[in-house]
Amino acid sequence: MFVRVWEYEVPGDHVAAFTTAYAADGAWGELFGRAEGFLGTELYRDAARADRFLTIDRWRNEEDWQSFLHAFSPAYESLDAQLEGLAVTERSLFEGFSWPIAPPTPASGARQTRIHPRN
Repeated sequence: MFVRVWEYEVPGDHVAAFTTAYAADGAWGELFGRAEGFLGTELYRDAARADRFLTIDRWRNEEDWQSFLHAFSPAYESLDAQLEGLAVTERSLFEGFSWPIAPPTPASGARQTRIHPRN
């Protein structure tokens, strides 16, 4: 699985609009859900800092994420511009794979190596 984790600082007067757009059933989840390989998005609010939120977007693999960006770029950019200003700051914390990472499949174009036991 490929995940993307983002952190947001959201002023109190924007929290309702932010959580509506960034929740699993919000605008981002709806857009991502049009793509093959999207597994879900989660929204978390910090217990100690009410203005701090995290999102975790889950994709089957990085290729599905990249395919989404290619296929839905205009819609992605439009939604991003529409929601501009809800958060004071936003930053990517992590993009990567769940552990253990599954070995590449032959369909992905990766070269397979066979190990033969010694006699």
